[in-house]
Amino acid sequence: MNNNSNNITADVVKAFYREYPRLECALEYGGDPFRLLIMAILSAQCTDRQVNAVSEALFKRFPDAASIAESEPGELERYIYSTGFYNTKAKSIRACCKTLTDEFGGAVPSEMSDLLKLGGVGRKVANLIRGDIFGLGGIVADTHMIRISNRLGLVSSRNPVIVEKTLSNLVPIELQSGFCHRAVVFGREICKAKKPKCDKCFIKAKGLCGGV
Repeated sequence: MNNNSNNITADVVKAFYREYPRLECALEYGGDPFRLLIMAILSAQCTDRQVNAVSEALFKRFPDAASIAESEPGELERYIYSTGFYNTKAKSIRACCKTLTDEFGGAVPSEMSDLLKLGGVGRKVANLIRGDIFGLGGIVADTHMIRISNRLGLVSSRNPVIVEKTLSNLVPIELQSGFCHRAVVFGREICKAKKPKCDKCFIKAKGLCGGV
């Protein structure tokens, strides 16, 4: 990666942090690794707001991996019904919790290879956990990140793994999680998929929008 790409990325990161100085994960997990893991799985094709809405009752009934792994068929589904695709999500979450209890003593692991053993966990969720919980960094290459990084000219691929690897080399590890959370808000508020608000874009105003 050339120095110009590094410089542009550094300027974009600074702009994000300047525009959104105080910003955390939109999933309200209360610092609990298990909660963030389950909520991240539930957030697939569902808003963070809806996941937050079901979380209080969900975790009151299921406070840990063992409680889900040992639950009766159909019970978990009732708690997560409103998040959509609840049968598929319940199956993944049960598999995840069984692996957590059987292989990791109920604790959420930090290594990428271990996280990828868990049901419903791909690189996107694994990087979220590694970054927010363990401070190990990680680019969450979701639809917002893929769209924004291409529009800004930081990457030139729609492949999530390529986007992740490219940005991992451009954004300092200690800033990666915060960068991702800010990119999500930027994507929702300004750099929308269909009608981006370019006239209100603080990135474009600084001449940093060099993509397509």
